[in-house]
Amino acid sequence: MLKLLLELIPTLALGLALGLRYPLLPGRIAPLLVRYGIPLGVAALLLRSGLNRDFLLAAAFALVLIASVMLLLHLLPPLRRLLPNGALQLGAATGNTTYFGIPVALALLPPPALGAAIAYDLAATLLSWTLGPRLLKSSSERRRSFRRDLSQSPATHGFLLAFVLQLTPWQEPLASLLWWPARLVLLLALLLVGMRIGVMQQQGELAEGLNWQSWRKLAPALSIKLLLLPLLFALITTWLGLPGLVADALVLQAAAPTAISVLLMAEAAGEGINDAAGLVLISTAMALVTVPLWWWLIN
Repeated sequence: MLKLLLELIPTLALGLALGLRYPLLPGRIAPLLVRYGIPLGVAALLLRSGLNRDFLLAAAFALVLIASVMLLLHLLPPLRRLLPNGALQLGAATGNTTYFGIPVALALLPPPALGAAIAYDLAATLLSWTLGPRLLKSSSERRRSFRRDLSQSPATHGFLLAFVLQLTPWQEPLASLLWWPARLVLLLALLLVGMRIGVMQQQGELAEGLNWQSWRKLAPALSIKLLLLPLLFALITTWLGLPGLVADALVLQAAAPTAISVLLMAEAAGEGINDAAGLVLISTAMALVTVPLWWWLIN
């Protein structure tokens, strides 16, 4: 637990300070990290944990459960009254797994569990770029971009790289060689989250989303994302008797804060931008408390 806090809080704080001081820095770092760093890090973690039955089980389970939650939030009238726009519905179901959840799993879980965390991330990426634009009522052009966005996802690239490398006779030495570079890459990913939030604050994108009225509006989505969604995963994985490491990885990924991609999609659709910005900032800050709490509960 101490290791998690020592990695999360200083890294996010440093990123926030850098984003406020150098607002152009994230734009220079992010393309390199997304194109080369995250795929390499994800591939190294998958080589260490293995592409096995637990990986497929976690991916299928996450895909079904996240899709069910997203559809229920959108279709059930009582839930739609709590979350009146697509940004709130998507933000309540979609977590920042690549840049927040996987570093958390790396800090808290043994290597065999990391594959399940990455499987959750792949499932969430797939759903966020298929159902997400529809929830936000964006144009058909934006819906068509789903294929490009999914194909450009760093998690997808990392999975494909790991799949290819696992077929070679050098899987184990490569896994050992890339282990510490992978950890460094994921710390840089956390740093980028902090920088992105700092830029949002510096540019005033969060100012309108953090008054008392907005807090009341965001409270249901925050409760679902940080409390009810991981609780749902914890209960159902226990009921189904999933392996302990798989269950732990899925719960921790479900507890990740709202994904920054929700804000990007809201900006593209022109709907719920302030709500999405507020969710990203507040959920990330609150996750510094709720994620360690979930780790304590599941243990």
